[in-house]
Amino acid sequence: MTTPVITNQPSVIEPDVIEEGKIDTTVDLDTPWIVLVWNDPINLMSYVTFVFQKLFGYSLEKATELMLDVHEKGRAVVSTGTRERAEVDVYRLHEHGLWATMQQDK
Repeated sequence: MTTPVITNQPSVIEPDVIEEGKIDTTVDLDTPWIVLVWNDPINLMSYVTFVFQKLFGYSLEKATELMLDVHEKGRAVVSTGTRERAEVDVYRLHEHGLWATMQQDK
């Protein structure tokens, strides 16, 4: 009868080699950010027009045009610029009760 050989050496486990794919993490600093205002069932069209005039200095005609885009198309781009500027604009729109988001323009 044979007896198994027991040693005090731990067995060596080789790690699997996983190749990582390339992920593009660069951000194009020249691409502007856009601020979108989305349609909601709460705010009156006259109020949305007023907010656009107040926050962005748009004329009544321009503010009305953007408000109609929000109402009819579901959203409108109300400002463009740097990421920091877009963050401020979204914050200010939220303060006025409007639903706004930002994204980098494509």
